[in-house]
Amino acid sequence: MKLADRVNKVKPSFTLEMTSRAAELKYAGHDVINFSAGQPDFNTPDNIISAAKSAMDNGLTKYTAGSGMIELRDAVCQKVKRENKIDILPEQVLVSNGEKQSLYLACQALFQKGDEVVIFAPYWVSFPEFVTLSDATPILINTESKNNFEPSIEDILKIDNGNIKGIIINSPSNPTGSVWSEEKILEVLKIAQEKNWIVISDECYERLVFDQENTISQKLANDNNLKTEIITCMSMSKTYAMTGWRIGYAFGNIDIIKAMSKIQGQATSCANSIGQAASIEALVGDQTAVDNMIEIFKERRDYMIQLLNSLPEVDCLIPGGAFYAFPNFNFYIGKTYQNKTINDSFDLCEIFLNEAYVATIPGDGFGAPGYVRFSYAIDKKTIKNGLERIEKIIFEIK
Repeated sequence: MKLADRVNKVKPSFTLEMTSRAAELKYAGHDVINFSAGQPDFNTPDNIISAAKSAMDNGLTKYTAGSGMIELRDAVCQKVKRENKIDILPEQVLVSNGEKQSLYLACQALFQKGDEVVIFAPYWVSFPEFVTLSDATPILINTESKNNFEPSIEDILKIDNGNIKGIIINSPSNPTGSVWSEEKILEVLKIAQEKNWIVISDECYERLVFDQENTISQKLANDNNLKTEIITCMSMSKTYAMTGWRIGYAFGNIDIIKAMSKIQGQATSCANSIGQAASIEALVGDQTAVDNMIEIFKERRDYMIQLLNSLPEVDCLIPGGAFYAFPNFNFYIGKTYQNKTINDSFDLCEIFLNEAYVATIPGDGFGAPGYVRFSYAIDKKTIKNGLERIEKIIFEIK
């Protein structure tokens, strides 16, 4: 049987693959330390779980409106007004099966063959694949650690050939954890307005910021009287430790949101009703658990960065948000371990996993050769243990 050509155009998710392999090794009895997980290690807060139980007890187990329960879309409006200082209407909101689906739907609704979409490397692994699945072409622009992984405006301008339709931005970033400055985001938004590019703003980690206030792209556009077209995508997963609930949402131009809803309606109908009910409580209920998680993540970040930067020939930028560290291991690329050449970060992460039972994510897969992503959604004792294992490995690299 011949599969559709689009299957061959899409790369498998190596982040999910690495997490799966770590789970298999653990199941086989190995003491695996998992720095690959892209999710909080905390359970969903009790008040959210209670809301889900109440929803089931009260029979909220049926289909909802395709765009999401009106009560949840109204809760999104309340959250966005309270935290992000933006006024939106429920009609501008789409509730999806996780923010990942929102991003996919935005690309499906906006891009087509002949279009080009700007993506900044290092990038979340699914960005190029979403663009490819929409029959458009991803255009990659490299960024550097020394510049906080912020793009050069000159690099953006010089790739404009008249075919660019949109641009995807992600701050705080997965995989780097970097938080772009307001000035840099504004520069990008101004270019997008001038060029009539649509901006998809992945705000998945917008609450998980440690050292500064975080202002989302749409708020910056509003405050500076920009008319840039922005579709904002947000997640319940990371902030509220609800990764398995699969609820996300997007907001923006009503016509674009309706188009995204139309595609979702034919693909997956609505998001699950119980998760939607729980999400109402997450957005408008007590935020104490979230605030506590943020404080713990910050402590873990500081601890992990200290240990990473103490490793020989390893350099790691202090990430401003999310729960990832993205150290540079390029010194070890091209060297050998047990007479085998380390050709790239994939090889290095294989060694970490197979020899030390430490799961990490290779930066090459994010468009950042020689880097490795570590998650600090894990307790400090385990962070110490894992990095001690890493240190033993790199001392054996020749």
